[in-house]
Amino acid sequence: MLETEQLTKKFKDTIAVDDVSLVLRQGESVGLLGPNGAGKSTAIAMISTLMKPSSGDVRLNGESVLKKPGDMRRVLGVVPQKIALYEELSAYENLKFFGRLYGLSGKKLEQRIDYVVELVGLADRKKELVKNYSGGMQRRINLAAAMMHEPEVLIMDEPTVGIDPQSRNHLLETIRKLNREEGMTVLYTSHYMEEVEKLCDRVYIMDHGKVIAEGTKEELKAILSDQETVLIDFDQNYPELFAKLSEIEGVQHAAAEEHSLKLIIPKGTRLLAALFHEAERYGAQVVNVNVQTPTLEDVFLRLTGRKLRD
Repeated sequence: MLETEQLTKKFKDTIAVDDVSLVLRQGESVGLLGPNGAGKSTAIAMISTLMKPSSGDVRLNGESVLKKPGDMRRVLGVVPQKIALYEELSAYENLKFFGRLYGLSGKKLEQRIDYVVELVGLADRKKELVKNYSGGMQRRINLAAAMMHEPEVLIMDEPTVGIDPQSRNHLLETIRKLNREEGMTVLYTSHYMEEVEKLCDRVYIMDHGKVIAEGTKEELKAILSDQETVLIDFDQNYPELFAKLSEIEGVQHAAAEEHSLKLIIPKGTRLLAALFHEAERYGAQVVNVNVQTPTLEDVFLRLTGRKLRD
């Protein structure tokens, strides 16, 4: 339904997006993951026809939209990172404004406003000024605005950043409902791996402007099928020890966080004995050891060398 072919964007000497090819089939929910600066937002801007690519193409149902961006805009709803609302207007007035931009009027406009505010759980507060809303409520109206023209494809660029847990859960359940029950095609970017695991059928991983892996969640986890994740909790932070442990032969990747160290190592090795020996040499107390099957977060760490939120 929606695809990009060798999409590339250059800014002088910087290649922000490099030969990216994506496919979104009708009714799919697809995750686009990558650390800051990976090129996700630039790719989304080109897919949304807000930015022209340096080369490559964006196709909707097999037809290029570069010369006819209106074809894409009619079927596309975009929820940007930043709140795209007028704070001095009420939610109702914002939605009425955006609805009119899409040619809605009269009874049809009012019916659509009623539907989207009910969808995001704010029907009883639609007449309040947006500036008086919490951040989470503003995010929910942001989604409502993107839904005013009944889009077939919904692009969401980190829609839950900085909001309260209640609004986050409501947004996620709303997106899941739109995808699973109403067949909405979704392209979802996030810094929260658990959101992508919950919502998405397939995942693309970007780093330094390139797609470095893609597949279902199970296919991506299979990349580490011969490895395991070891999470070691210590009584305190040991920066020198953590650095030393990450250099032990056989350790594929390491990530330290406060008093813990996460290591990805080959299955069936005897690395744990070497790890404990080093910890003893540094006088470090091991509080807990947990050996796990690698997660999607571990795959991301293995491929990029960074945590998703770095």
